[in-house]
Amino acid sequence: MLSSDVINQEVSSRVSVAAAEARGPKQLFFLFTIIIILRLLLSDHGPESTLRSPVGCCENMSSAHLSTVDGTDRLCVSERAQYVPSPVLHLRQLPTDTSEQEVVDLALPFGRVSKLITLRTKNQAFLEMASEEAAVTMVNYYASAPPTIRNQPVFIQYSTHRELKTDNLTNQQRALQAISMATVHSGNMGSSEGRGLIPAPSAVLRIIVENLFYPVTLEVLQQIFSKFGSVLKIITFTRNNQFQALLQFSDAVHAQHAKASLDGQNIYNSCCTLRIDFSKLSALNVKYNNDKSRDFTRADLPSGELDPAGAAAATFGVALPPYGAAAFPPSFHQHTGLPVTAVPGSLMSSPRMALQVAPPAGHSVLLVSNLDPERVSPHCLFILFGVYGDVQRVKILFNKKENALVQMSDATQAQLAMSHLNGQRLHGNVIRVTLSKHPVVQLPRGGAGPEEQTLTQDFSGSALHRFKKPGSKNFNNIFPPSATLHLSNIPSSVGEDSLKDLFSSRGFAVKAFKFFQKDRKMALLQLGSVEEAVEALIALHDQHLDHNQHLRVSFSKSTI
Repeated sequence: MLSSDVINQEVSSRVSVAAAEARGPKQLFFLFTIIIILRLLLSDHGPESTLRSPVGCCENMSSAHLSTVDGTDRLCVSERAQYVPSPVLHLRQLPTDTSEQEVVDLALPFGRVSKLITLRTKNQAFLEMASEEAAVTMVNYYASAPPTIRNQPVFIQYSTHRELKTDNLTNQQRALQAISMATVHSGNMGSSEGRGLIPAPSAVLRIIVENLFYPVTLEVLQQIFSKFGSVLKIITFTRNNQFQALLQFSDAVHAQHAKASLDGQNIYNSCCTLRIDFSKLSALNVKYNNDKSRDFTRADLPSGELDPAGAAAATFGVALPPYGAAAFPPSFHQHTGLPVTAVPGSLMSSPRMALQVAPPAGHSVLLVSNLDPERVSPHCLFILFGVYGDVQRVKILFNKKENALVQMSDATQAQLAMSHLNGQRLHGNVIRVTLSKHPVVQLPRGGAGPEEQTLTQDFSGSALHRFKKPGSKNFNNIFPPSATLHLSNIPSSVGEDSLKDLFSSRGFAVKAFKFFQKDRKMALLQLGSVEEAVEALIALHDQHLDHNQHLRVSFSKSTI
């Protein structure tokens, strides 16, 4: 590559010759020659020129003043760096105070990182991959799926440097620690040779959503995970009292990136935490396109019967508990173009970040159908649906007593109740819970008869609302119906035998019982089935025990 002095001498020489020849008949020819030479020489002057392109050079870098790293190493970028592969990559527009670990996490799915230099004052970084092949794979992948850190897009391109010299740099301890952690993590996942992308065990991910306060639908999962590649199939189901899903990408590369980026993140603020692992399955076999399973490559699949466990059991050959999955039709507003962070919270000490999905909005009235008219009552539905929100009104339809309207405090609680109770068994019937077209439940008019007035009740002033106090711990203890019940507010005078006798006297066979070791005001009680536990909760929640204390009953995620 020519220096600026050589270029200046060459240009001066050519200009002098051209000036001398200009007196002759070949003036135009030599002037044209000079222009061509100048263009050729200037095009070779790239490494020390400042270029401005969308993925171009370092900001504030010029031929006179090159950026320094701790005053010892000079780094700059040319237009050619966009196209000439190199093991060294240049990252720009990093968020303020981006940590070394966050930078390394972007490269983790593609191979081992050898060296790292961060330019904190310029919001830039340079990292050296263990091989050029790994760097090429990383650049090519992020060209189609731009990376983000803390929801801010990051620009990645090749550097003109073939290697980074960090021996004389200070403050390298954090960089070495980040690289060391990444090496250990990549060693656990597979190859650490840095030759391209680390092989992912499968293109299928197993997803568990913890602290499920807002409902999570199949569409929400597709919206989040499609940012990392083409999502082919999704199956949702409930197992071990947790909402889970199996999701298949078109490529294991996309699955690897999604897992590294989303594991430990919250879908909504402070709730709906994603726990992601690779599935042992190599592919999913989806037979039905409905609220619980979807093959995005097969629009011709039938909807099938929406049995609570049938879709998932038929799909991958496992028996699931007989209670409803938490998926339901996408009847609420969502943001499009979902920004997702590329920093896995499990690898970071910083708090988890929400994925900025809009909480549900819409009507708060639910239509409950296939009820047993002989056994259902407004109070029964108030207690059951009150596990998932504060019920305001309940109306059993006068001419169709197998149907009822349940009005929750807001649309979020309505969605939550629907996600957990749709498909549950109540009084021997599998109930269906959907959103109603009615915005509110109307109270009976003055001329209504006694029976009609009994079928509609207003619970807006009830003392049994679980969520009326802001910040209540009840928000963190919302679980699907299960055979294990959580009992609380137990007086010290009431022992295990008394509680067992209480349930037995109502016809419920107690299978197991255990007080909390650190707090005997709470206990777990296990019954024979989920259906039995549902009816026990309805019958014994708010049961008077002693000294004006009333039993509190809810579903537990634990087993005895």
